[in-house]
Amino acid sequence: MTASAMPLAMTIPGTKVRIISLAGGRGLQERLISMGLSVGSEINVVKKGMPGPFLIAAGETRLAIGAGMAHKIMVSDCNHLRK
Repeated sequence: MTASAMPLAMTIPGTKVRIISLAGGRGLQERLISMGLSVGSEINVVKKGMPGPFLIAAGETRLAIGAGMAHKIMVSDCNHLRK
């Protein structure tokens, strides 16, 4: 994991991030992958939860995920990766 890695739950709405790792058990990882959220995917944070779900955009698809899941998806800012 890189120094700039952070949980999706810590991102700011409007930020474009890249998934760099998926924590949690095999079931959670499989569920996230089935939703199209895999390592290397770029997503946009539409709305930050707390309380409520996190709304994210993966391409043209909008997804709502719980705060627990958002804490297990490690991301890095896409702008940081391009520098």
